[in-house]
Amino acid sequence: MKPRVDRARDSRSIGQQQQRFEREEFRSSVRALLMTPLMSPEHHDFPAIRRQAEALRDWFARETGWPLQIEHEGARLFKRPADLASAMRGLPGYNRRRYVLLCLACAVLERADPQITLRLLGERLLQFAAEPALASFDFSFTLGAPHERRELVAVCRTLLEFGVLARVAGDEDAFVHAGGDQADALYDVQRRALAGMLAAVRGPSTFRPEDAPVTLEDRLHALVDEHVADSDEGRRTALRHLLARRLLDDPVVYIDTLDPEARGYFVNQRGAMAARLCDATGLVAEQRAEGLALVDEAGVLTDVAMPAEGTDAHATLLVAEHLASGYSRRTTDASGATQPSGFTCGHEIVSFLRDAKNRYGRYWRKSAREPGAERELAEIAIERLEKLQLIVRDADMIQPMPALARFALGQAEVHETLEGAPRVAANDLFGLP
Repeated sequence: MKPRVDRARDSRSIGQQQQRFEREEFRSSVRALLMTPLMSPEHHDFPAIRRQAEALRDWFARETGWPLQIEHEGARLFKRPADLASAMRGLPGYNRRRYVLLCLACAVLERADPQITLRLLGERLLQFAAEPALASFDFSFTLGAPHERRELVAVCRTLLEFGVLARVAGDEDAFVHAGGDQADALYDVQRRALAGMLAAVRGPSTFRPEDAPVTLEDRLHALVDEHVADSDEGRRTALRHLLARRLLDDPVVYIDTLDPEARGYFVNQRGAMAARLCDATGLVAEQRAEGLALVDEAGVLTDVAMPAEGTDAHATLLVAEHLASGYSRRTTDASGATQPSGFTCGHEIVSFLRDAKNRYGRYWRKSAREPGAERELAEIAIERLEKLQLIVRDADMIQPMPALARFALGQAEVHETLEGAPRVAANDLFGLP
């Protein structure tokens, strides 16, 4: 006698598994787009993103107001920062000069054939770089010196990473050393990815010269300012998008950094907002009197991880603990929020790392043990903490921010690994005082 099969129960089980799979695929797609807003078809998450295209477009439009384009040639999430004044954003190793070169390279590629060589890209970029408008800002560029060819190669590698260029043959390093006479590289130009490089509401070329904004701040706003409906609902939607962008893009949102209107909305709605955003991204909300942070426990949705491996990361963690120790002397204001005790001088951090080198130096790389290396380590640590919004720097003065309290660890317990590198006990890393 054959056993009876409960088809209804099996059907429900299969349906539940399918729902779970689709939910996890949607969440991983959201996370992938947040980390890679300009995505090529070769990206391992792209097939899932195409399957979830409609749901992803609806979610980003509703929660953040960011447009999302998904086509056969790739995906582009037009992320626009909520805080245009933040100096903590940008590509690693990029300054204003390199950003100018990146823009000029894109202008060259816009007018180029489907294939272009590195040497030809450099020669045409030189023509654009000689424009009087750039010269008036003391900008100049040649390919005569290796360091300038290295800058061009750095820009090309950025475009390779974004999928704007695809290497066909050649070697960029040989171009740097040989000057392009005996060495070159050949690329395919990916037009669709190139068109998605600028995440602007209005393109710069649409401004007439006499109407174009002059200052950098005005130009940034002109590129990304969006229309807000003149109604209560329109203003609430704009506030919700602004706060969601900050929660997804920034390490933490402090209440005292918001204007009065945004602060009132945030205080009333942050619980519901955090629940929706965390459900779609897998982040974990940490709410405090001072603000809200969406934390990625897996450490994937971040470009500046802490804690992390290596000498620089270890020095940063030590500095964070040192600064957080002063947080135990914090005060409470009228609203119940805690405030740090005061500012710290940058020279004090240099002195602290000089002393820390005596204890931990044997675990650090050789260059970090050299006399005077503590100054470079201090600058790296301060920059990392500033990017994570754990401190605020004003000239040489540094003020701890409330979220730094999580790194008030007390005395660290160090265990040596087989490689001789230090390892801090994992259960002590995020203990609150």
